[in-house]
Amino acid sequence: MGQSAAFFDLDKTVIAKSSALAFGRPFYRDGLISRRDVVKSAYAQLMFRLGGTDEQTMARTRDYLAALCKGWKVEQVQQIVAETLQELINPYVYAEAAALIAEHQAAGRDVVLVSASGDEMVRPIGALLGVTDIIATRMGIVDGRYSGEVEFYAAGPSKVTGVQELADRRGYNLADCYAYSDSSSDLPLLEAVGHPSVVNPDRGLRRVAVENRWPVLEFRYPIPLGRRLRERPAVPVAAAALGVGVGVAVGMAIYGRHRRTRAGLASSR
Repeated sequence: MGQSAAFFDLDKTVIAKSSALAFGRPFYRDGLISRRDVVKSAYAQLMFRLGGTDEQTMARTRDYLAALCKGWKVEQVQQIVAETLQELINPYVYAEAAALIAEHQAAGRDVVLVSASGDEMVRPIGALLGVTDIIATRMGIVDGRYSGEVEFYAAGPSKVTGVQELADRRGYNLADCYAYSDSSSDLPLLEAVGHPSVVNPDRGLRRVAVENRWPVLEFRYPIPLGRRLRERPAVPVAAAALGVGVGVAVGMAIYGRHRRTRAGLASSR
């Protein structure tokens, strides 16, 4: 257990793609989501990356996620992740992120993945990276199936709640801790630590980083596990999360809001 920690967002920070969209194909293939869900999740991810989202949208996203996943077998989700992890995620881990994680570990800091994706998928990602500490969305489970309740939604300010709880248990001083993210939605997380850095930031986050003189990191080189093991033996790999559920949920929330906005503009003409 280190004296401080480094907290890493997942999508576009550790991996060069959306973990939510990455699992769309196998989730659709196994009948967990519809083609309509896939299309809406893709559109939503684009809008989310361009403009971020507010607390109201995140709340709708959480509620839709709960409804979407209700009745899914947890074992089926875990099996899909295990079967597709290497193909869908492994080639997209940023070499720079893997090296940075290794540097923090070598310096004696704990490394923590903090993701809105589900624990059932983020935890295998951590295992591949050599990271055991995870803060992720936790779904209610009854008799091996998702109950339709979200016990903890690790997005926006809730990420800080999870980080603070872990810090209290471990005795971290957050002023000595580090955080990395690409998204404006993670501003509360970045502001909670003494050493924030932005990675491939969206426009809004880049502006905040410049104003606050935070380091701006550009990660450009995703590299597969085999090459990482050959070139940097100490640096393992990563993967993704109950992501498609989050992606579809964001999709339903933002897609619906976008359609209402367009309808309003049309009616005012």
